[in-house]
Amino acid sequence: MKIIWSPLSIERLEDIYDHIAQDNISAAQNLINNIIAKVESLVDNTTRGRVTPETNREDIRELFEGEYRIIYRIEKKQISVLTIRNFKQLLPDTDIE
Repeated sequence: MKIIWSPLSIERLEDIYDHIAQDNISAAQNLINNIIAKVESLVDNTTRGRVTPETNREDIRELFEGEYRIIYRIEKKQISVLTIRNFKQLLPDTDIE
């Protein structure tokens, strides 16, 4: 199973890093590494995350790392990481299209 990071997910990952690194570079690096590791763990179990409540679609799921939601889509031969959001934020339709 291949993992594809959308441009939006990469942008959000960079934004998260920049925000946290302002106060603590080590914490920012650790969080990013944990997010990446969590995504890579999906190769062994694609349905590990729960279905997102906003979509209620079996193919759109989320994992949590700290206070962040990692939103991904299960496809035939790949996992597409769609976005990463703070758990307090709702998931807009534009992030999953």
